[in-house]
Amino acid sequence: MLTDVTVPTEDDLENARRVVSEYLEPTPTVSLRLRGRSVLAKLESMQMTGSFKVRGGLAAVSAAHRSDPHGAVITSSAGNHGLGVAHASTLLSVPATVVVPANASAAKVAKLRRYAIELIQHGSSYDEAQAHALELSESRGIQYISPFNHTHVIAGQFTVFDEMFHQVPHLEHLVVPVGGGGLMSGALVARTVLGREDIRVTGVQPRNSAAMYHVVRGTPMNDVVHRPTIADGLAGGGDEGALTNRLIEEGKIPLVLVEESFIRQGVREALEMNGLVFEGSAATPYAAIVRNLVDDETSCVGFIASGRNIAFDLLVELLGEPIE
Repeated sequence: MLTDVTVPTEDDLENARRVVSEYLEPTPTVSLRLRGRSVLAKLESMQMTGSFKVRGGLAAVSAAHRSDPHGAVITSSAGNHGLGVAHASTLLSVPATVVVPANASAAKVAKLRRYAIELIQHGSSYDEAQAHALELSESRGIQYISPFNHTHVIAGQFTVFDEMFHQVPHLEHLVVPVGGGGLMSGALVARTVLGREDIRVTGVQPRNSAAMYHVVRGTPMNDVVHRPTIADGLAGGGDEGALTNRLIEEGKIPLVLVEESFIRQGVREALEMNGLVFEGSAATPYAAIVRNLVDDETSCVGFIASGRNIAFDLLVELLGEPIE
């Protein structure tokens, strides 16, 4: 784990803005009808890699390149962050290694194989993939980029909210999917830096794999039990003592757990009712709002539709399941 991670400075945020705006188009924030209710969705699912993670990847790879123009980078990922780093390394001509678990999403692994990177599949969990990546980082003397606990990754995710808060200045309540907490940390930094402390923020996690929920309540990371979930981008452990954990705990951010059946139905409903392909991670906030799991008395609610990288056979399976 990286131990010297700090909250992004103004310079860090400006550098992230610069590289993100140079290589990515802003994603739209649109109004969806969720069972008769109007809800805003920031469609990060429309990113060229299929996920918001490309923002953090660009910011972090760019920072690594500035500090060592001839160096390489390595990362561990459940899939989407790896795609972000792979895409960024291609754009910036930085050699990259991506380590994913052997059981990573087939859809994400297939996309990773299209990039000119070193792809390593190791272990049966994200934690095992991360441990291997950290070992390789040390033995090769190259920079490790965490998917969440990294100053420049957080700065990159900040740009999601830098865009969204300007697109919908009337936003009152923001619902954010949480895995390791990089996206949520970007939201909290944006709320402070942009002077939008008036916006309520709620985090959502799959009940089957909710490390952050338990860790901020005092459970050691290694004691958290994980069960299978289609929200693979939010699954697995984070890092004990990570900056992201501290920001969420100090911000007193409520975390809501979403049942697996609700997430599965959320994927189907998003496509059938709104014509949008969401992976499980993006369907988690969608499902939380639809199922009235989010404590909400405001009129303008928005969420981050974090990605679309779902295996086709899983999507077909979910489309065959009934909606309650």
